Amino acid sequence: MATKSSSTSVLLFIFIFCIFIISQAVSDDDRKVYIVYMGERPNGEFSAERLHINILEQVLGSGGSSSLLHSYHRSFNGFVAKLTNDDAHKLANMEGIVSVFPNQMKQLHTTRSWDFMGFSKNVTRTNLESNIIIGMLDTGIWPESESFNDEGFGPPPKKWKGICQGSSNFTCNNKIIGARYYKADKNFHPTDIQSPRDSEGHGSHTSSIAAGALVHKASLSGLASGLARGGVPSARIAVYKICWADGCSDADILAAFDDAIADGVDVISLSVGGSFAIDYFNDSIAIGAFHSMKNGILTSNSAGNSGPQLASITNVSPWSLSVAASTIDRKFFTEVKLGNGEIYKGTSINTVELKHNLYPLIYGGDAPNTKKGYDSSESRYCSEDSLDKALVKGKIVLCDSVNSGEGPLAAGAVGAIMQYYLDSAFNFPLPVSCLGSDDGTDVSTYLNTTRKPKANILKSIEEKDEQATYVISFSSRGPNPITYDILKPDLTAPGVNILAAWSQGTTVTGYEGDNRIVPYNILSGTSMSCPHATAAAAYIKSFNPTWSPAAIKSALMTTAVPLSLETNTDAEFAFGSGHLVPSSALDPGLIYDAGEIDYVKFLCGQGYDTETVRLVTGDRSKCSDSINGTAWDLNYPSFALSATPGKSTRRVFHRTVTNVGSGVSIYKATVKAPPGLEIEVQPNLLGFKAIGEMKSFIVKVKAKIDGNNITNMMLSGSLIWDDGLHQVKSPVVAFALEEE
Repeated sequence: MATKSSSTSVLLFIFIFCIFIISQAVSDDDRKVYIVYMGERPNGEFSAERLHINILEQVLGSGGSSSLLHSYHRSFNGFVAKLTNDDAHKLANMEGIVSVFPNQMKQLHTTRSWDFMGFSKNVTRTNLESNIIIGMLDTGIWPESESFNDEGFGPPPKKWKGICQGSSNFTCNNKIIGARYYKADKNFHPTDIQSPRDSEGHGSHTSSIAAGALVHKASLSGLASGLARGGVPSARIAVYKICWADGCSDADILAAFDDAIADGVDVISLSVGGSFAIDYFNDSIAIGAFHSMKNGILTSNSAGNSGPQLASITNVSPWSLSVAASTIDRKFFTEVKLGNGEIYKGTSINTVELKHNLYPLIYGGDAPNTKKGYDSSESRYCSEDSLDKALVKGKIVLCDSVNSGEGPLAAGAVGAIMQYYLDSAFNFPLPVSCLGSDDGTDVSTYLNTTRKPKANILKSIEEKDEQATYVISFSSRGPNPITYDILKPDLTAPGVNILAAWSQGTTVTGYEGDNRIVPYNILSGTSMSCPHATAAAAYIKSFNPTWSPAAIKSALMTTAVPLSLETNTDAEFAFGSGHLVPSSALDPGLIYDAGEIDYVKFLCGQGYDTETVRLVTGDRSKCSDSINGTAWDLNYPSFALSATPGKSTRRVFHRTVTNVGSGVSIYKATVKAPPGLEIEVQPNLLGFKAIGEMKSFIVKVKAKIDGNNITNMMLSGSLIWDDGLHQVKSPVVAFALEEE
């Protein structure tokens, strides 16, 4: 009897032991390696391993020690551990934990715009990032894109009051938490999708730049292959579709602002612009941005794509952020191979590898569509309908200017060589290479001296841009056409050759005859730079949820890096305060804050009367001697002075800074000024005893400008407040305006 009992006990023990081993194996399968970052190491000696085991045991119990893989303790504090997703979430919400993120393998190549700015995917983040909601006013979104996968996301933040205006072809998720669409005139184009779904591609692209998830091995047909990610991948997206095949109406823009503010978004991103406004309140975007500011929401705007003409910037209100476009260290070339073996390097983004080695080459001017009344003076430019299909079909056509490529494609050409220098690469609906004048002349000479000229256009190649960073030519320039003495743009961000998500409801170019459906596309424009700044603003807000829009904007501007005047001859009219550096903006030291009352004073000083101001603010604001400020009195992070050529001009700027850096600190003013520009700061020392303390100062600027071009019609100086840890930088710019 005892023997049978012992056997039963042994079997029971073995059974329980096996179950334990199996459960442990399953548990190990569920666990992943995470990094738990705790910031600066404690002062003095401490047992990092004991500290980290204690933290793990609060979540895992007695198994904490076996989960710990490594402790960081020499230069900073943190550890590596095996955790389940639930464990990681619990740790992330514990006091003293900065961030918890999965251990992922580094890639040699990425889409690069964020890494180029020094803003890696492993940058310190806060758990509140997932509570940040970015309102994207654009062409909608393609929700099935991997960039908008909601894996790992919890329900929407409790503050969210929006809706998902769904339909049979669109649903939201925990990443895309809301979506609406607007079309006041109800006039839909056949290609329009009557839902928040993106039929253009633009909205999906900008949304993924700002807040897209991490997607490995993303590319456009092998080009720009790497890791695609947004600046704040944990943030939520609220979609407001305002743009359609026929454009973006003011009525729809204002309707979207109206909803977005009430829905509870934290930042608004708007890569849209119109004609040059002459009044802030005749501009739907400026109006919407003002009301966003009143509700604590920063609006990030694209500067426009009308450069390099001066005063071509369109979104210029001082209560919004205006973003120019600059390059990253990547550029694309497309080689042209001629029948004589010569190869020329042109500019474009070409994903197509032509089937044959060489194709007949024809000049557009030799193939006019005479049946439709065109002659060689028109067909040489290869415009739509100008080419004779019978002469062009199956050939590569040489054009005397750049165009969309629709003309050669419709005429049956297999490719086009366009004689026009471009400093940025663009997509075309067929293989295209844009050559500078010298190379274009060589190709033309070959064509005219060869009995059977032939050519090929190869697939694009990627190279490093050694000159980066510089503002691209198409980026709109200042000065501010409404208020000269408010410097615009505010800053610049990556906007050239950006790979991001794309709508599969359209093609690479959207042109008829282009059949390439892709999940990711490469675009250039201030539309691409704007969401970079939007994400940076969201990143700052996730750490500082009570900061005003002006405070966030100040942090971005005063930590931006000024660009070289040698490669940016339009100086601050091109790049504003400089190139965006999101990680630096998290600790700006001092901020130039402003609220509604400050903008009311500014508006009064701009000539707006009490009645208008009251309509805008909805309160009893009154323009008076005390509520009447000049542009130089607005607490702006940059300084601009417009002058008359040949005359000496003096201005006094009043500013107040708030300490958000070290509790006790002394800042010293350092000024840099070229000949012709004098800058005096009073006082030149600011002492702070506490966080949140404010100090005021004045800047006296005297400028005399003699010249007749931008190089000598503009004087670029700077003011830097330095406490040894923070450098709070502001451009001080004087420029000449011709007398009317």
